[in-house]
Amino acid sequence: MTTPDAVAVHLVDDEAPVRDALEFLFSSHGFNVRSYASGPELLAALDGPTPVRGCILLDVRMEPMSGLQVHDSLVARGVPVPVIFLTGHGDIPMAVEALKKGAFDFVEKPFGDAALVDRVRDALAAEADQQQRLAEGDARGAKLAGLTPREQDVMHRVAAGKLNKVIADEMHVSMRTVEVYRARVYAKLGVRSAAEVATLLARG
Repeated sequence: MTTPDAVAVHLVDDEAPVRDALEFLFSSHGFNVRSYASGPELLAALDGPTPVRGCILLDVRMEPMSGLQVHDSLVARGVPVPVIFLTGHGDIPMAVEALKKGAFDFVEKPFGDAALVDRVRDALAAEADQQQRLAEGDARGAKLAGLTPREQDVMHRVAAGKLNKVIADEMHVSMRTVEVYRARVYAKLGVRSAAEVATLLARG
């Protein structure tokens, strides 16, 4: 598996041997890897010009910020990247609490390499799906914003399954005018039927 350049596994651990081992593991599986020696180092990277993509692996016990504190900062910043915690047995209650705050998963030490790689793949897939939904939402919003108020009126009536004659009566215009508006709506939204219009609006 080779990940796009913008997508990476972000490793955060204050122990260099652990970072090196994990970096080797994920690099050997074709992942882009970026490692950080501390939580503040990761958070500083978030302030850069390029949004962080991929997933984040956080050790629970770190200095000067614990993994839980780093996660709280990520949540406060609204960072949408999935977070996987690496935990010792005694850290599981804390990891479960982090799950309630939106963490993707936790993996207990000692972990198997294959299991950890599989969870990272799952996290990257989830992040890719989220990015696609966001992109589709932006595109949908742009299309809807391109409609005039009159076209929006027609669009909502078309989505409700109303016939041209009914729409014409409700809007006090001719059927020919409704046909023109309907054609414009279809063209601007890139759809071919009333059902597609309804589906597009439902996704919003």
